[in-house]
Amino acid sequence: MNIMIFSIGLLLLSYNNYSNHKRSLTQIYKKGSVIIAKLEEPLTEKSKTFKAEASVQIVTGNGLITAKTHILVYMQKDSALYHLTYGAKIIFRKSLQPIRNSGNPDAFDYQRYCIFQHIDYQIYFQKNEFIILPATEENIFKTYLFLSRRKLLTILQTFLKPGKETGLAEALLIGYKDDLDKNLIQSYTQTGVVHIIAISGLHLALIYGIIEFCLNLIKDGKKFRRTKPLVLISSLWLFSFLSGASPSVLRSAVMFSFIVIGKQFSKSSSIYNSLAASAFVLLCYNPFWLWDVGFQLSYGAVLSIVIFMQPIYNWFFIQNKILDLIWKSTSVTIAAQILTFPVSIYYFHQFPNYFLITNLLAVPLSSLVLLGELLVCVLSFIPVIASITGAIVSWLIFILNSFIEHMQSLPFSIWDHLYVNLVQLISIYAIIIFINSWMIKKKKSFLFATLLILIFFVSIRTFHFIKAYKQKILLVYNVPQHQAIDLIEGRNYRFICDSSLFENNFLQNLYLQPVRISYRIFAERRSNYREESNVIFQLGSKKIIVMDQSVVFIPPASKVLADIIIISKNPSITIHNLQEVFNCRQWIFDSSNSSGKINKWKKECEQLGLPYHAVVDKGAFVMNMD
Repeated sequence: MNIMIFSIGLLLLSYNNYSNHKRSLTQIYKKGSVIIAKLEEPLTEKSKTFKAEASVQIVTGNGLITAKTHILVYMQKDSALYHLTYGAKIIFRKSLQPIRNSGNPDAFDYQRYCIFQHIDYQIYFQKNEFIILPATEENIFKTYLFLSRRKLLTILQTFLKPGKETGLAEALLIGYKDDLDKNLIQSYTQTGVVHIIAISGLHLALIYGIIEFCLNLIKDGKKFRRTKPLVLISSLWLFSFLSGASPSVLRSAVMFSFIVIGKQFSKSSSIYNSLAASAFVLLCYNPFWLWDVGFQLSYGAVLSIVIFMQPIYNWFFIQNKILDLIWKSTSVTIAAQILTFPVSIYYFHQFPNYFLITNLLAVPLSSLVLLGELLVCVLSFIPVIASITGAIVSWLIFILNSFIEHMQSLPFSIWDHLYVNLVQLISIYAIIIFINSWMIKKKKSFLFATLLILIFFVSIRTFHFIKAYKQKILLVYNVPQHQAIDLIEGRNYRFICDSSLFENNFLQNLYLQPVRISYRIFAERRSNYREESNVIFQLGSKKIIVMDQSVVFIPPASKVLADIIIISKNPSITIHNLQEVFNCRQWIFDSSNSSGKINKWKKECEQLGLPYHAVVDKGAFVMNMD
């Protein structure tokens, strides 16, 4: 049986790997092909563009070939496009662009993420680069979902205070995050309550409780007892699809469905079986969810609560019911962290130090907000009452946001710059398993195993820290349209950048921070260079020249030796002129240069037989200077 299930799993994984599918877009697309794209969702408005996911048909001499994978469509903002919605079709001949990563070390693998979502290419349209077809193609159920989401968003935007309050309300109710303030998301993340924003089991449990309470008010009968489970399950799945059907929501929907079915047959299933069965069903549908961070954290949190909550709760016996309720909530929060904090550190490199305090207030307050939002939607046909309710909900959200932002601003609110690799992650989980086994079974062998793994873990980290203190590395980042260079020496570094990037913390956190954490360099040990131009640096035994200003050189009697020349900020120079002055071993063109000049310099290097590295094409340039 196990061999059969394992084999079926391999077949499912192979079937879902659309990149190797004979009808994958990567297999059937050729440049210059005429393409018909159908929008699979309403357009999302960004600062300068509209964005949507689209399915694709390739026009060939033998007819239309429908690809099994999708593309991301970006359109230049135009008032004429506001009417485009789900099901609209466009036709074009413009070449698709493959989705690429930035190429910066330890950066988020966006390309793999898109592949797991069955998205292969992207395309950006300016005006008049596509034609809107008159015909549309819609699925009735998806159309109903999108219209329902739009209706709910309109209600919230009408009756709630605009700004941060409405953005959080939309995320809490249906998982719509496009209006969320970026700084607010960072606050929720750094205080350990970002799970409130993400629709998860907490939200579905509340919806389940409300629906069950309402159904219990109806007079019971034989016919109703049969239809009650169908109403419960249908309502849960409808809410799951309305909220975007993320893995965490689907996991909860499957689990609650099993619970409802079990109650119908007067049986109480094991929570472990329900958890395992829900994971099995979801991974049969999409095996790639196993690599989804939300999927891992969701199952880790529930499993951790199931295993550790009761033992932690039993630490203290409290007679006062209110204090006992507070301790029970605290026990759940502590238990949830045990199996999730290693994954959080592995992916996000930080740990919220005040997570107990923030969760103690944020979880019940967010539940009140969600109940209030549901009430606003139900009472929306009575504008006066809906407005009063919306004002109360807005006030509650304001208190919640203010509390979270205050907790983030406190000293030592977050323990950041934490870095563990895969081996260290496995070691942490092994320590958790063995120490838990020792505490339950009281066997010395488990304690001995824990100590051995702990010694192994500390030894690995010590080795990496010693290596970090000896490193000398040149790193030229791929940050679109910006100059970004780190000269790393030990755990200190010198940052060379343009002024706009220096003042943009969001871009630095997105592109630079993960790399610096992986190299274990200190943010406070930084010297900044922004104003000087055409400067020579010495790192280890290597001489590095940064050329970021137009200049004409007179060839000297003997060439100047340079190990690396970095051309940055679009200077009006030629490689022919520079190579008459410098004897350079490696030429680098960073992402602050225009594509036209980079292509020109690349051709010159190829003609002269000079080694070069274009950051835009090949990703970040990293060289060890030891």
